[in-house]
Amino acid sequence: MPQTTSSSAGRVAGVTVPLFSLRSEQSWGIGEIGDLPAFAAFIAKAGISLIQVLPLNEISIGNTSPYAALSAFGIDPMFISLGPVVDLQHLSTRDVLGTAGVAALAAAKKRPTIDYDTVRQLKRKALVAGLKRFVDHELTAGAGKSPRARAFLDFCDAQRHWLPDYALYRAIKDAHQGAAWWQWSDPLRERDRAALRAVQARHAEAILYYEYVQWLAHAQWAAARGELKKLGVELMGDLPFMVDRDSADVWVHRGEFRMDMSVGVPADQFDEDGQDWGLPPYHWRIMAEGDPDFAWLRRRAAYSATLYDRFRIDHLVGFYRTYMRPYEKRRDDKGKLVPGTFDPPTEPEQLAHGEKVIGAIMASAGERGAKLIAEDLGSIPAYVGPSLHKLGAPGYKVLIWEKDGDAFRDPAAYPALSVATFGTHDTAPVAVWWDELSDAERAEVVKLPGLKDMPDIGKAFTPAVHAALLHLVLKAGSDLVLLLLQDLLGVRDRINKPATLGDHNWTWRLPSPLEKLRDDPQVTAALTRVKAAVVASGRRMP
Repeated sequence: MPQTTSSSAGRVAGVTVPLFSLRSEQSWGIGEIGDLPAFAAFIAKAGISLIQVLPLNEISIGNTSPYAALSAFGIDPMFISLGPVVDLQHLSTRDVLGTAGVAALAAAKKRPTIDYDTVRQLKRKALVAGLKRFVDHELTAGAGKSPRARAFLDFCDAQRHWLPDYALYRAIKDAHQGAAWWQWSDPLRERDRAALRAVQARHAEAILYYEYVQWLAHAQWAAARGELKKLGVELMGDLPFMVDRDSADVWVHRGEFRMDMSVGVPADQFDEDGQDWGLPPYHWRIMAEGDPDFAWLRRRAAYSATLYDRFRIDHLVGFYRTYMRPYEKRRDDKGKLVPGTFDPPTEPEQLAHGEKVIGAIMASAGERGAKLIAEDLGSIPAYVGPSLHKLGAPGYKVLIWEKDGDAFRDPAAYPALSVATFGTHDTAPVAVWWDELSDAERAEVVKLPGLKDMPDIGKAFTPAVHAALLHLVLKAGSDLVLLLLQDLLGVRDRINKPATLGDHNWTWRLPSPLEKLRDDPQVTAALTRVKAAVVASGRRMP
């Protein structure tokens, strides 16, 4: 059944912000789950009633991108707020971290960007201490005597479709100093039952640690989501199309992935060579033969629906047609990417296949009350738009790219079943776009409603320009308008710049803790402009 927007949900204004970017006086150098309620209260005053976060899955070792994860399930332990952890409340920070650790924590908290290595090391040290107390005082005291021990065991049972494999995979990976699963010994690589039983016994404590931190993270997430519901704020997630080659999912469900191929995209106006992501494509034929069809994807959607009210599927076109190249021969002798192929190969097959897969995902999510958002940007076949409309899945309308020839389309004409936005986490904020408009583009932009009547509109991104652009996009016909936090605040910082490497990607934090940001006059002025635009658009207030 197509998903629909309920009359009570109405037209919604939302904000996209990575969880890692949040900041409070209590957080340990990175945004945490416990920061969400305070952020929701902060942004709700401006009329924002939905928060979208980027993927929460555990980021692969040595990486910072939330789209490179060790599992499609679970929450990265670095997002756990340590203050509410009962098992740590009898210890001071110095007791847990020592003098050097306290100094490192203070430095991490002051940094303008995220120091992932330090945050991980410090949080792991604290969580190991918490686990020890939990085991000594609650778990080994008998599950029947401790409500928290019972809650932990109930959680492990409820997540049995992914948690045991994830915890085992992480424990083995740690024992191999982070080596990929294909570098493990043959019995472990091939999941020999006797070898797995032996390693489960040998690394029982490490396995327990990963179960424990997932329990803490999910309990905190449920609590935060409950607080957001009280505020009238929805929570939206983001699911990458694929999982990493070195992930628990591929190790466990290897038959459902094409290890001989690599996912990417063909050449387009942005990449004349195309892109190669090095990720293993889904083995669609094997997945379709499962009972039920696409069982792993269904479980993934059902799990996501326990975390979010809505979730975005990144690179949704890949579910219609997956572009792939041979993994071992992705580049020619000149270093150019070799041409790839689509799976399925023909448009009729792609249309039927995509609707079957997306329908299965939507059904699993819908059974638990969650809605799917389709990230349909890039090189998209003409049949995808009508197909998504048929399924009832809203696609994106990015104002800066929505054109008829040179003319920008009036957002008021966007269909209700769509998501209007200035850009995504991979694009520059709207202030940068305005700064860099060519004279010809600017001449077209100022023809849009709300801009053409502005006196003396110029190249500078002024508060007046900011207000006009907010009114323009929030009056879109789209039921959901989703804006980067940078675009709400009118700042120029980027979250990620594709095709580049460095500390400028995935490390952006709020310029100051929420406790101080609330009193910043420039922030207050920007959010006042946001609220005025939300009210004028008739969108739902929290």
